[in-house]
Amino acid sequence: MARILVADDHEMVRHGLRAVLEAHPGWVVCGEAADGLEAVAQARALKPDIVVLDFTMPRLNGLGASRQIH
Repeated sequence: MARILVADDHEMVRHGLRAVLEAHPGWVVCGEAADGLEAVAQARALKPDIVVLDFTMPRLNGLGASRQIH
């Protein structure tokens, strides 16, 4: 099973991505984040296999978040 964290500042996008991803057998969205700092915290706490990041998020963009998560 692949555990996925979705980070996007638009709630509708997060919910849409969750629906698309969870339609795939064996994939589960283990968490959602609304900004880059929250994405980093969620990634550290949840240890997902995959993190889907929006590039333009408040407080910390996707590039900065990916550097901290990596």
